[in-house]
Amino acid sequence: MSTESSPVESNTPAAESRVPAWFGWAGLFLLIGAVLAGLGLVGARALPDRLGPPVEEVTVERTVFTPNTITVTVRNTGPDPVTIAQVFVNDSYVDITGGEDAIGRMNSATLELNYPWQEGQPYLVSMLTSTGLVIEHEIPAAVQTPKPDGAFFGLMALLGVYVGVIPVLLGMLVLPLARRAGGGVLRLLLAVTVGLLVFLVVDGTTEGLELGREGGGAFGGAELVVLGALLAFLTLTAVDRWLRARRARAEDAGASGLRLATMIAGGIGLHNLGEGLAIGSAYAIGELALGAFLILGFAIHNTTEGVAIVAPLVRERVRLLTLLGLGMLAGTPAILGAVVGASVNNAELAAMLLGVGVGAIAQVILQILPALRADGHDRADATAILGIIAGIVVMYLTGLLVTA
Repeated sequence: MSTESSPVESNTPAAESRVPAWFGWAGLFLLIGAVLAGLGLVGARALPDRLGPPVEEVTVERTVFTPNTITVTVRNTGPDPVTIAQVFVNDSYVDITGGEDAIGRMNSATLELNYPWQEGQPYLVSMLTSTGLVIEHEIPAAVQTPKPDGAFFGLMALLGVYVGVIPVLLGMLVLPLARRAGGGVLRLLLAVTVGLLVFLVVDGTTEGLELGREGGGAFGGAELVVLGALLAFLTLTAVDRWLRARRARAEDAGASGLRLATMIAGGIGLHNLGEGLAIGSAYAIGELALGAFLILGFAIHNTTEGVAIVAPLVRERVRLLTLLGLGMLAGTPAILGAVVGASVNNAELAAMLLGVGVGAIAQVILQILPALRADGHDRADATAILGIIAGIVVMYLTGLLVTA
């Protein structure tokens, strides 16, 4: 029996191939969109209106103190429009400017309160809506908001250099001494690096969740931290797979070591970006007091980040400019974060960027773990485990020096 296909069978694939694949996908998406739009139109008319009082939810995004004036930026996070009818500060009625119109869902309004506030005093701002709902915002201590001028931004940039760039570069000075050690010391140094990064993951997560709660939840709190972490982790994983594929034929110890050091520096840089945002925001609202002890605490704490960057480079020669570039990649985002945080003062943005740093560092940890195994072993030995513990303890102890 002949195994040749019939003319009809042989022409069928050719006929099907004349229709582009994207045409079918486009038609499917158009059909789904049309059905969903129809459901929305029909459902809005067929379903009964919601019973009960309006659901009013308002969050305070920003509070600015200027002489005899408190400016409050609020956002409607509920499903129904909200109208601010009256405002009280410490049970005293105050004149307000702005907010006369109803605030739509996810829209914001700026309220200027005419009130002779005093430096350092606590205040409770109570906003009464048109339906009688009272929304309260507590201010622990009133501090005049700094003016965003050149001197202010210069101070924030200097703060970023102090807590980000200089400490990282100081920590990288351990490289010449580490090169004189053997393979066991190298694995121990990498294990300490893992411990340092693990602490940064925990620290960034807790700080991000705290900032998310302070942000009021207009665009999410914990969700932003998790979203940022997942996006950073998956993006870096995709980039790493792409780089591995390109270097599959010419991969050597030097290339992989430099690649890993770059990833560590990038992950730490993202963490320092979120940290700088938090520092700048805290200073802008008067919750951060700059001083020598604070700067020293941050410097000691972040010096260990430089050690983590150079750990993969112990067995290879790297140019001085390359090392400087790695240090700047990890440290300079603190400058940008401090400047942006002080001017924008958005806790939710800082929370998401801290989450991005968490995801990036977590991906880097997975890159380092295989290097902790000694030759001929399928798991890390006791020395590597003790190194991880030592890294965590060092970061915790130096973190106690930071009083921010």
